[in-house]
Amino acid sequence: MNKVLLTGRLTRDPEMRGLASGKNVTTFTVASNEFIGNGKEKAEYHAVVTWDRLAEIAGRYLGKGQQVAIEGRLQTRSWDDERGARHWKTEIVASHVEMLSGRRKKDYEAQQAADSLASQASALGEAPASEPIPAASFDPGSSDDDEAEDTEPAAAAA
Repeated sequence: MNKVLLTGRLTRDPEMRGLASGKNVTTFTVASNEFIGNGKEKAEYHAVVTWDRLAEIAGRYLGKGQQVAIEGRLQTRSWDDERGARHWKTEIVASHVEMLSGRRKKDYEAQQAADSLASQASALGEAPASEPIPAASFDPGSSDDDEAEDTEPAAAAA
């Protein structure tokens, strides 16, 4: 039986590409930790490949740092390079990918942008807002200009 169950975090954003045959393939790397005792961990890195519809979904919704659960099988490929040297690569061909953390790629990018703006503001000496502005303190429907406009037509009619 050739079955792999793996949980870990993506080390980078997935790379999706279309093949000449019309199929989509997405590749990414998942890091998992092995606890070796004395409170120490050893990271292992696993190459993962997804195909067709799963490749489209992984390419669209997965992002660096996201925690995933992978189910699939091991596959080893071999090829010869230009110099005639033989290479091997063992990878996981995923049949199921489950997102364990709620953060999607777009959310990750938005958080990076927000962090960047906050660091720019602090570099300029501006203090970032510690809390959002309460909705009750800002009412776009009432302003001093509106009250002035309301009294003017009454005075003109008189």
